[in-house]
Amino acid sequence: MSDTSRRKLITGGLAAVAGMTGLGVAARLAKRYGLVAPDSGGIFGPGEALNYATQRVVARHSLAREFSRSQISKPPFANEIAEPSDEYKRLQAGGFADWRLTIDGLVDHPGTFSVAQLKSYPSRGHITEIACEEGWSYIAEWNGVPLSHVLDVVGAQPQAKYVVYISMEPNTWDSIDMDEARHPQTLIAYGMNDNELPVAHGGPLRMRIPRQLGYKSVKFINHLTVTDDIKKFGKGLGSVASESGYKWFAGI
Repeated sequence: MSDTSRRKLITGGLAAVAGMTGLGVAARLAKRYGLVAPDSGGIFGPGEALNYATQRVVARHSLAREFSRSQISKPPFANEIAEPSDEYKRLQAGGFADWRLTIDGLVDHPGTFSVAQLKSYPSRGHITEIACEEGWSYIAEWNGVPLSHVLDVVGAQPQAKYVVYISMEPNTWDSIDMDEARHPQTLIAYGMNDNELPVAHGGPLRMRIPRQLGYKSVKFINHLTVTDDIKKFGKGLGSVASESGYKWFAGI
């Protein structure tokens, strides 16, 4: 069976089962195909499972809306960040020359990468909107290296299911599935509006995931782990945000 036929079968099955026998059975069907978010559970669990599964089957290759340069927000909103640590200030004073992004887990070539190394790889830019769950938003141009390219450089292994990304900020991390990680708009961003990525917006490196709400685009990233088991991270819900009550899959 082709991949397209398989997706049609799953989509039709999810919709039919949800309509005829309820969300619980549809959620079990989603689980059979490995399309269950790590935080699916509780009273809203079946609905969340169906939402995530349907998004992944129907909108797997969809693109976030891109805007014109004339629509870039002036100035872009910068939400409050914690006081930088002494270590961050030391790295900033050196122009982030010593900043390193460590990549490990289910990869053939684990290692560390400087900002300069990441900038030497093929770059991509897009003008997209960050939408916050608190109601504010802004449009900016983002430049960086596609996460998919970095995963190819380190040799992400076939059994990998998630990429966990960790911030230099204490107790700040999140994760995405491999579909989102390999999406062409998902970037390790190092530039914004024709400049270096500002500190207020997560410089020198942040994740930029335009198909999901803003809290998924974690700032100050310095560690990626490729894994097939998200349950061994934190409380097993896929992110610190999920542990605080937000949804792991924040598709928009």
